[in-house]
Amino acid sequence: MLGNFSYCNPTKLYFGKGSIKYLADELPKYGKNVVLIYGGGSIKKNGIYDETVKILRSCGKNVAEIAGVMPNPTLKKLHEGVQIARRAKADLLLAVGGGSVCDYAKAVAVSVHCEEDPWEKYYVRFEEPDCEILPVGCVLTMVGTGSEMNAGAVITNTDAKLKIGHVFKDERVMPRFSVLDPEYTFTLPRHQMTAGIFDIFSHICEQYFSGEDDNTSDYLAEALMRSLLHSSRIANANMTDYEARSNIMWTATWALNTLIACGKSTDWEVHMLGQAVGAHTDATHGMTLSAVSLAYYRHIMPYGLKKFVRFAENVWDVDPDGKTDEQTAEAGLAAMESWMRELGLAMNITQLGATADMIEAIADSTLIMQGGYRVLTRDEVVKILKESL
Repeated sequence: MLGNFSYCNPTKLYFGKGSIKYLADELPKYGKNVVLIYGGGSIKKNGIYDETVKILRSCGKNVAEIAGVMPNPTLKKLHEGVQIARRAKADLLLAVGGGSVCDYAKAVAVSVHCEEDPWEKYYVRFEEPDCEILPVGCVLTMVGTGSEMNAGAVITNTDAKLKIGHVFKDERVMPRFSVLDPEYTFTLPRHQMTAGIFDIFSHICEQYFSGEDDNTSDYLAEALMRSLLHSSRIANANMTDYEARSNIMWTATWALNTLIACGKSTDWEVHMLGQAVGAHTDATHGMTLSAVSLAYYRHIMPYGLKKFVRFAENVWDVDPDGKTDEQTAEAGLAAMESWMRELGLAMNITQLGATADMIEAIADSTLIMQGGYRVLTRDEVVKILKESL
């Protein structure tokens, strides 16, 4: 490993069936005022809401609520949540839901005591908090983002048509604890499960496809990808296979809890492209990633050919015998494409509602990142988007 790094992850995890009971162990560590944050109401239908509120009440907590957090949390919703948390004098924010709910809770956590406009401070200037940060806890009901064990928070500014993530450096933004019960994910619709699976896969790829050194993080990434491929096929055939769903949940956490980024420069351009598509279509996050990934990776493959060959051989078991490096690398991407189709993922942005006349605007919303094998020009962004139609 050639890169220098520091590593700290303070999030405590409770994993497995019935792990919600450990919420009662965590709550006494915080003050009396808890703001419960959740999405569209599915947790009320499946009983998770009642279970959570019962534990909160048994611990003597005053409970306020922020309901209706959407899959792509908006700046308007952030402002609403900040006001609710302020009125409640929140001591703890408890997110119950998927990655968007967890992301949103962290955005609220750094904004409640912020004296500036949080969008300008955190999502335009990408500054760190210099105010009190509210503690966050998570009860996860959908896997994919890894938000339960990292300091990332994505917010969509609908007026500006920008969907931007800030991965905070301050470890206090990370959830203090997260409850991960794989059975809580069983009621998800198939398209949300598969979208989450690809989000996991993309997180791993975007850390893997950077650098050429002999890096332990890359070996870890390959193992996580192989585990995900195996379990995804089982889960796609049987959505309530506990072992497969638990492996997917655990892989999601390790895919983006900063571990496999150690020593890496990382390349997050697929997320920038996907988030720009999402800002213009409000499409499911994982599907926006799947719709642009193949066009992007085929575009940058010549610049990182050695790693794409390794990807083909070590992740997809491509036999390089008799093939050029270019043929081996392409065979790996072809195998990836086949798996994506098997899962029923979105294979182009047209499926998500994007049209040819939106390409320029989507390109304008795409942030160009450093760190990968190729730093894109705007013309290349347009080309990739057109190839993703």
